[in-house]
Amino acid sequence: MTTLPPPVTELSADEARRLALRAQGLLGAPDRRAGVRGVLRHLGAVQLDTISVLARSHELIPYARLGAVGRRTVEKAYWTDTHAFEYWSHAACILPIEEWPHFAFRRRAYRNRPHWNHPLPDGDYDRVVKQLRTEGPLTATDLGGAKRTSEWWDWSGTKVAVERALMYGEVVCVERRGWKRVYDLAERAVPAALLHDDLDDTECLRRLVRLAGRSLGVGTRADIADYHRLKAEQVDAVIADSGLVPVAVQGWGRPAWADPAALETVPRGRHRTTLLSPFDSLIWERARTERIFGFTHRLEAYVPKQKRVHGYFAMPVLAGGRLVGRVDPAREGRTLVARQVTLDGPEAAPAVARALVEAASWVECTDVRVERVDAPDLREPLTRELAQLLA
Repeated sequence: MTTLPPPVTELSADEARRLALRAQGLLGAPDRRAGVRGVLRHLGAVQLDTISVLARSHELIPYARLGAVGRRTVEKAYWTDTHAFEYWSHAACILPIEEWPHFAFRRRAYRNRPHWNHPLPDGDYDRVVKQLRTEGPLTATDLGGAKRTSEWWDWSGTKVAVERALMYGEVVCVERRGWKRVYDLAERAVPAALLHDDLDDTECLRRLVRLAGRSLGVGTRADIADYHRLKAEQVDAVIADSGLVPVAVQGWGRPAWADPAALETVPRGRHRTTLLSPFDSLIWERARTERIFGFTHRLEAYVPKQKRVHGYFAMPVLAGGRLVGRVDPAREGRTLVARQVTLDGPEAAPAVARALVEAASWVECTDVRVERVDAPDLREPLTRELAQLLA
């Protein structure tokens, strides 16, 4: 069993929570000059997902930190001038282009992978690469078709080939167009100074662990491993040399590691009040969310409707550095509909109302309608606050 070094300091649970909020860009003044690209670099990864209710998750992430930044501005920030690329991190994520070398370990693992869910037809890989080299950035449809049938997972040979090339690092996703990946050759899309696999696996892991710790502020080994979906033993092998320092957090019951720069100053500043995407990196890991916020979070989009507790796309509400409720939103014309609202007591009503009105304005809705409040006696305080804000 590995002997852990003694902690350099002990943090209260509240101090750890505030460190996490600041590290995630949700405590203190937002860096508006750095904008969406600054948010991406700060977080190190922004998760993509197909679900779009108010907006897609990769739009909701900068919105939660910067406020009502234009949605076209978000897309432009990610995809122009090769500031980002899409790859497998915590899940399918947009990553800062500077992190391309750090994922060499994963590209090598994919190249050496003996088994795949989809067989690769002879000749398709070389054909796809040649077509991209000749014609420039293309979608799978442009390359010859993404699917053989209407079944979601019944990929064509073209799709298998280009996705395999993406995993290997020969091809890169340079943007999403109508939610379709647009592929180009990495040699053309990635800046020459970054286009290499020179880092060995240990150095890749060391850097990713360091970056995960910085983006978390403080976290357990499981928290750090989950950020870029590393294995526990991979974290163990490099964490002592990562630059993170061991700390003890009251009530956590397990060793933790912190970004030393985060420990130098006390987290202060304005707390953001906002709806959070269920795919926000603040709440990626369920056990961490429960440990830090005392809040059980579960995406129910894939749960049968009759078994849902909080709704299809319930978005936690962050206010005052706490998770104070949930809203399951929808849009009907110019009305933001709160299909289901859960409030952590009447004192949460003003914050939830503010979050709803700001979100409505962002997606160009002029009204907010509440359909159901889990605690009926809290409906009146919420609707009263909404009426005042919308007046």
